[in-house]
Amino acid sequence: MREAIVLQADPFEYCDLPPDAVVPAATITPGIVASAFRRLPLPGAELVVQPPGGRTLVNFDTNFYTERGEMTRVVHLLGQRVELRIRPSSYGWRFGDGASQQSDGPGARYPHLEITHRYLRKGRVQPSVAVTYAADFRVGDGPWRPVAGTVTIPGRTEALRVVTARPVLVGD
Repeated sequence: MREAIVLQADPFEYCDLPPDAVVPAATITPGIVASAFRRLPLPGAELVVQPPGGRTLVNFDTNFYTERGEMTRVVHLLGQRVELRIRPSSYGWRFGDGASQQSDGPGARYPHLEITHRYLRKGRVQPSVAVTYAADFRVGDGPWRPVAGTVTIPGRTEALRVVTARPVLVGD
């Protein structure tokens, strides 16, 4: 019967119990919640690149950020309501030219340049950001407890063209 509960199966069907059998109340363990957390369809972070428009310059600090924030999800495990409070815990930035960076924060829009990258040569790149989520859970109205482990969701790539600029002197 314990195996049926861990597998989230109906104990009557799994163990071939008679319909009048008494089944003890199932206990939701942190492991069951962690397993459910890993199976949730969580959203990827949407990458924002500044300057906008899909173009940046060689040797220019290109700014990156995302606005993915906290969320809640409710799941039903073993017939009980489990609330998950999910938050980004880290971000993995890939700049498309082989360089990458990890951060605890989501970056910020200009003029707060928290996550920047300077491309050294012209060409086309496809930067992206992956978000790693951590969570807390509670069963019913019980106390909040941490979920063991994290879940990393890769974001989709953005097309970015790195171009060179040539200074031109202009006069009155």
